[in-house]
Amino acid sequence: MERVIVSVALGYLLGAIPFSLIAGKLTRGIDLREHGSGNLGAANTFRTLGAGPGLVVLSLDAGKGAAGVAAAALLWRGSVGLGRTDLMLLAGLAAVAGHIWTVFASFKGGKGVATAAGVFAAIAPLAFVICLAVWLAAVSVSRYISLGSVLAAVCLPMAVYLTSSARTADWQRVFWVSLLVAAVVVARHRGNISRILRGNERKFSLRGG
Repeated sequence: MERVIVSVALGYLLGAIPFSLIAGKLTRGIDLREHGSGNLGAANTFRTLGAGPGLVVLSLDAGKGAAGVAAAALLWRGSVGLGRTDLMLLAGLAAVAGHIWTVFASFKGGKGVATAAGVFAAIAPLAFVICLAVWLAAVSVSRYISLGSVLAAVCLPMAVYLTSSARTADWQRVFWVSLLVAAVVVARHRGNISRILRGNERKFSLRGG
């Protein structure tokens, strides 16, 4: 049981590291929660600080999700009362929750997209590749990062289902967790969806800023 607690706690703490907040402080001495959308994620980092910091934060936010899952896989020893995949999923969920509700920034974080991407890159890499392709295509055509994120999230459970080699109990749980993560990501983008429908959502630009 101790390994379950450690895995979940470590997953949350890794996910809770506010890399975008740190980037704002280090590069411009600003609190990113007070600039742009106020969101502590890679998209707002890119828009506010530029492409360099944005790409670094994107990589680190994805990396912390993957790291939480990898740590759980290493901690599992077959005697914790849970399967290895179950423990990885719990740590992954904790990492996404940590990013969205970070204890290090008054529980005001990001929308969970990059961290969730890192989690599923570690657990279901083929599904991740499909969703990444959907995200890239949607952003390239529409120039809305938020639309790409929503479409990739909606695609995630389908991609997990289609790429599972066997309908085992483990993969059924991966599917249900992917459905939960997708619902959370879509819910976190309610404001963006409304702005897209009204035609005043900010479009992606290589210039950033």
